[in-house]
Amino acid sequence: MRVAVTRRIPEAGIRTLIDAGADVYIWPESFPPTREQLIAFAQGVDALLTLLTEHIDGALLDALPTVRVISNMAVGYDNIDVAACTERGVVVCTTPDVLTDTTADFAFALMLAVARQLKPATEAVLRGEWRTWEPLGFLGHDVSGATLGIVGFGRIGQAVARRARGFNMTVLYTDRDPQPAAEHETGAQYVSLDILLQQSDFVSLHVPLTPETRHLISAPELSMMKPTAVLINTARGPIVDTNALVRALQERQIWGAALDVTDPEPLPPNHPLLQCPNVLVTPHIASASEVTRARMAELAAQNILAVLRGEKPPRAVNWEDVRGQLQQHH
Repeated sequence: MRVAVTRRIPEAGIRTLIDAGADVYIWPESFPPTREQLIAFAQGVDALLTLLTEHIDGALLDALPTVRVISNMAVGYDNIDVAACTERGVVVCTTPDVLTDTTADFAFALMLAVARQLKPATEAVLRGEWRTWEPLGFLGHDVSGATLGIVGFGRIGQAVARRARGFNMTVLYTDRDPQPAAEHETGAQYVSLDILLQQSDFVSLHVPLTPETRHLISAPELSMMKPTAVLINTARGPIVDTNALVRALQERQIWGAALDVTDPEPLPPNHPLLQCPNVLVTPHIASASEVTRARMAELAAQNILAVLRGEKPPRAVNWEDVRGQLQQHH
């Protein structure tokens, strides 16, 4: 078993592969490989352990004909052309579940930080501008008792809703379909996207990036939000129309935004979004706890080992579509 790992990942994932007898090749640079570098680096391997920075399509797979499994160390897989993989008998795997709570924690951290103006307040301290207690200094918005709108009510969205109960928040959600069992557990109420945007004090995005959700939040949606509302995104950057968000913030259509993902990503330091009032941007770190990233790496490795052994992997996107081709291979 020959496995190419496209970045340095937690040791737990590498150890899982090596202990199973795999030959592991790790991309040594701090930046991800270019397409040409990846093709040269991964010649002859059976599996790729990828991150969101690698874009996998049919042409790349044709240049790497020995690859039988792509294991993405992420819950999303918008960087992978699943149809092209399925057509070529390549299994696509992901690492959901293990990062749910860590990501939900971080979404709440962003909500609290931007609501209470932590960034401008701490920056003022660093600039030596903290002179005395000020009754009108850095006034923010209460999270407790506010209305939270959750767009996308999967594992992470539901985990955010559970946390909101501890803050006595009213929780609205929108998804493709109502989810009565999750509503019963979390106390959340199913509404349309328009109603959610109009009524929420905080709007938190938890949908996957698909053609349907690209720019799901653009100028019309931002104009529906309260002028005191905050937008939080820990999902994928292109779900939000960045230019529309810049205009909405500049014109004070909404009060603030907290983004762990952006479009483009990373944002250049001179990007106008970073000059907007009350914006907090973090470098895609919602799942970045030591325990969670180790579990993600382990699960990504376990997916690869299962496929190469001809077994059903723990978390696969297209297993049922390609299992017949794999069985013929074995």
